[in-house]
Order: sequence, then structure tokens, then C-alpha cells
Amino acid sequence: MADPNANQLCDTLPAPRLASSTVTPRPPLPSVEMISPPSVPDPATPRKLCVRHQRMADEGTNIKLQQALDKLPLEERQAVNAVWSSFSSSSHPRRALILQGLLTMCCFSQLSLLTEHLAHLIRIDPFAVLPAEVNLRILRYLDATSLCRASQVARRWKALADDDTLWKGICEQHIGRQCHKCGWGLPILQKRYRSEVGSPSPGSSSSCQKRPLTDEDGGSPRPAKRHRVELSPEHPVPTLLAPSPIVPPQIPRADSFTRPWKDVYSERMTIERNWRRGQYKGRVLKGHTDGVMCLQFIENLPCPDFSVLITGSYDRTARVWNLDTGAELQVLRGHERAIRALQFDRVKLITGSLDSTIRVWDWRHGKCIRTLTGHTDGVVALHFDENVLASGSVDTTVRVWNVRTGGAFTLRGHEDWVNDVQLWDSNSYYGSSSSMSTTLATSERGSSPSGDSPQIDPGKMLFTGSDDGTMRLWDLTSRTCVRIFSGHIGQVQSIRLLLPDECGSGKSTEDEDVQSVEPLNDEGVTSDNGPIPSGWPLFSNPKKPVLVSGSLDNTMQMWDIDTGKSLRTCFGHIEGIWGVSADKLRLATASQDRTIKLWSRDSATAMSTLVGHRGAVCCLQVAEDKIVSGSDDFDIRVWSFAE
Repeated sequence: MADPNANQLCDTLPAPRLASSTVTPRPPLPSVEMISPPSVPDPATPRKLCVRHQRMADEGTNIKLQQALDKLPLEERQAVNAVWSSFSSSSHPRRALILQGLLTMCCFSQLSLLTEHLAHLIRIDPFAVLPAEVNLRILRYLDATSLCRASQVARRWKALADDDTLWKGICEQHIGRQCHKCGWGLPILQKRYRSEVGSPSPGSSSSCQKRPLTDEDGGSPRPAKRHRVELSPEHPVPTLLAPSPIVPPQIPRADSFTRPWKDVYSERMTIERNWRRGQYKGRVLKGHTDGVMCLQFIENLPCPDFSVLITGSYDRTARVWNLDTGAELQVLRGHERAIRALQFDRVKLITGSLDSTIRVWDWRHGKCIRTLTGHTDGVVALHFDENVLASGSVDTTVRVWNVRTGGAFTLRGHEDWVNDVQLWDSNSYYGSSSSMSTTLATSERGSSPSGDSPQIDPGKMLFTGSDDGTMRLWDLTSRTCVRIFSGHIGQVQSIRLLLPDECGSGKSTEDEDVQSVEPLNDEGVTSDNGPIPSGWPLFSNPKKPVLVSGSLDNTMQMWDIDTGKSLRTCFGHIEGIWGVSADKLRLATASQDRTIKLWSRDSATAMSTLVGHRGAVCCLQVAEDKIVSGSDDFDIRVWSFAE
């Protein structure tokens, strides 16, 4: 059966004319219409050029042929035209036969010429042929590096490769999570995003207008004269941190909010690359006259509009800093011995001291609001949320305070100092209908609740770490120890609970089989199940909270909160670990060996080591683009990876 396409011919580009109008007229040649200039087509039969002949028209191939043809004698021009005309009028099968015959007649020189020309002629730009929607669909399968390389090919490619929808998808795949394809995750940079979209100025912040600070006793507003005092680095003023007078907010234009998603990705990729390479810009904050034992900073306070850092020291003071400029804003005095623990929010600061007291401060104005007593020895750990305050003490007990009612009770079970505490709402993991204490096999009875003791919401749990080498999980509703974590051979100094939204690696449901594979081991990482190969996922279930602990036995360990067993043991420090901190992408540890180590959240391998302190690093906090650390050398160091 004959091929139905055998007689379908491609409308080729007309050949050049035989001579220009300025030359003496020559006899007419056959098939001149085959390659007549494209500017004079036959109106009765409009031509439709294929992709290749359209490209020939764009590249001026016809003009080059015309110039070569004009150099030949008349007889040779007629012969060449006859060959072209015969080939153009042939069907596809006949064209193939003619080409095969011509190839058999060619010598190596002609074949070499064909090869040279065909290498260029057979190239087709798919983005010039396919619709834009199909092109974007193809480019969706490329990673960021390939898209950047594609944008360098041609202007058309650049316009497609820089499309905002492509880069938005890449940002969603990487920012705030770890990509399951390339293994990279990028920081969110929430504070920088707020400033980019035009957050109101300090004097126009609506959040600051809603809650003016009041005096401790009478509840009356601050005198207006306090607002007239100006701040200077040499003369810090308490009212600097207070809300400013009401000023009509300046709403930025909507078009100022727009940024190309490629720029967003590039900015965050630069920061993540600095993290992985250990490239940072350091600053030192000086002011304390003794070792810095605890610190915390918050970057997204509604007021003031800068990052606030508060530090506690053995010099018995807590100091408030402008983290953006390094200026010292407040010095809080009142404790009689060293401050070993602190935590603050937008309203209050709570500090724990070796003088066995807990103080509540209005940190914006530098006033002590209340003093809590109950421990018989120094307070070295504390943690609070909306309703509960927990504190750990040298007296080996944990005291739990109900913020709403003011009542308190004591948990006993540890045999040495309680160095760290962390509250956890288990309802988000186990569900409000089930009680965690009923699912656990190990439990120890704590202090029995009395009639006037505060009631704690069901599901509220507490993790504690102690110098006795163990960690305990407490059910605050029943006031019992429901699990003991044993494995460290040294004192546990710091604990950190990685919540499910922090443990996720951004993997899709198709990768659940990979996630559930039991890892095996890597250099510096051990497990009860044997060695773990590099690059394997650390957590078999990324939706389960994981407990991380640092100990003076020089190791950091990860724990399964359901079984109490150690998942991983990470080696790297040559002396004890004093502090552990984490964000969504990495872990950081502070050590007696004067260094800070960064660890991969996915594989628990050491990424880099930061050196700069001249004494033991006692505390630290890691954020998306920086680390702030305190040391026995009296210094506070800011390690910025965004510059």
C-alpha cells in the first residue's frame, strides 16, 4: 500500500534569482519559481514553510546562494537550477533515492563538507517550535543550576528560564524544608521578608499601639515625659523599648512588595552555601564582667522593629541588646548571685539564679515585677509557655508553676542537679483523646497532688535533663515520670525537642518507603543497629518528635520519645557539650573545647566548626542566618552567615 505522505511535499524556500535587475537580461531558466524571492510569492498558492526553511529565511541562506550562483557562467547556472528544480519537484521517496545516489558519488571531501553543514542544519531549538506552556512544563523538570545554565543560551531561553512560576516552585520545594531530590534546604528569613514587604516603622506599628505598657502597681499609663527621652548608645534609655506614640501608619505601595522568585532563591542559596562552607562575618558584644551563661534572642517582635537579645551572666546581671547594631539597651540588676537561665517574650522576661529565686521582669523598662520562691537551692533551668512555668534546680527538684492561678507543685525523681527543662504539648502528636501516660510501661509516682495545687491542662508534658546522666519525661497532669532516657555516661547539660514540623525533610508521600528504611551508620555517628552510610536519612519517621541531648561525655544523642532508646550518638567535640540548639535545617552544639559545631539534621554528620571564643562556650542559639553564643571569656559572639 502506498504511503499517504509520499506525495506531501514541504514548501521549500524559493531559490535565489539568476541575476539582479542591473545585469543584462539572460534567457529565462526553468523552474525559476522554485526559488523566487520570498517577497514575491504566488498569491494563488501561499507558501507554508517548515521549521528548517523558516530558519533558512531568518538566517539569510538564500542570499548566500544567490551570491554563489551569480559567480557561475550562464550554462552552469542553468545546470544547477535544473538539478534544484528536479529535486524540489520530487516526492519524498524520490528525494531519498536521489540523495542516496548522490552520496555514493561523493568523495571524502564532499562527505566532509556535508558533515560540517549537517552538524548545524539538524539542530532544532525546541523552545522556538513548541508553545510556551509546553516549554515551561519541560523546564519544570530542571533544577536551579540547570535553569541558570539554560538562561545563558539565548534570549528566548532566558525569558523562559527566568519565568516566575518556575522559580516559585523551586522556592516552595526548598525554602523551610529539605528537598528530597538534591538534599538542600533554604532558610525562610522571616524577619527579612517582613522588612521587604514594608513593615510599618517603629512609630507606626499597629501592634505597639494596642498594648501600652503600664506601671507595676497602679496600671496607669506611663507619663508622657518618658517619650521625650532620646536613645543613644552611650545613654541607654528604658523607654526606647516601649511603644512609641501613635502615628498614622505609612502603608507601602503594593508594587513595592514584588520580588522575582529567582532573586528570593538566590539570596537564600547564598546564605545556605555560607552555612555549609563555614563562611561568616563575626561580631563581638562586650559588656558583661563575667562568664555569659544563658541567652535568647527574638527577631520578629512587633515592637521594637529590631532583633532583641537578652543575656544572663555570672556578674549577676541580665543585659538587653539591640542585636542588629550591637548596642546595649538595658542592664537588669536584682539577683544576688549568678543568672543561670532566662527566657523572654514580647511582654516579660523570667530569669533563674543561683540565689534560688526566679524573677519576672518588665524588660522594656528594666523593672522587676515579681519574685518567685520555692526552690531551696540555685535555679539553673527554666521554660515557660502560655500557661505553665517549669524550673530546674540544684536541689534536684523540678518546680511547676501555673501561670494562670499562681499555684505550684514539685516533681522529684532526679538524683542530681536538674540542668535543663522543656515543656511539650503532647496533644499535637498523640491526639487529645489519648493519654500518653496510659501508653507507657515505665512510670514513677511524683509528689501527690494536694487540694490547692494547680491543675494542668491534659497532655502537658515536661522533659528534664540532669547531672545524674538521665533525662525524664513527666506527665504534668498526673505529676508522674512516665519515661526515663538512659545512655549518657556524663552529666546531661542541655536538651532540645525537635517537633514534627522541624523534623520534616520535605519528602513527599512517594518517598515514605525510603524514609522507613532503617539507617545503617556514618563516620562520627553510631547506632544500636550498626553503621550508617553517608547521606541516609537520620529519622525513620519525620513526623515524630525527636529529643536531642548534649552531655559532658562529649557526645550528642538523639532519642525516640516513644521507646526511650537512643537513635544516634554523634561524636566530634573533644570536651563536654554545654548547649544544644537547632532550627529546621541544622543542629548546633556549644562545647567546653571553645568551639561550636554545626551538624546536618538529616544525616547527623558534622558540617563545620566555628572557632573564636577564648573560653568554654556555655550557651548558644541558632537562627536561619546567624548564631549567637556566650562564653566564659565574658564575650557574646554573633556569627552572621548572611554577609
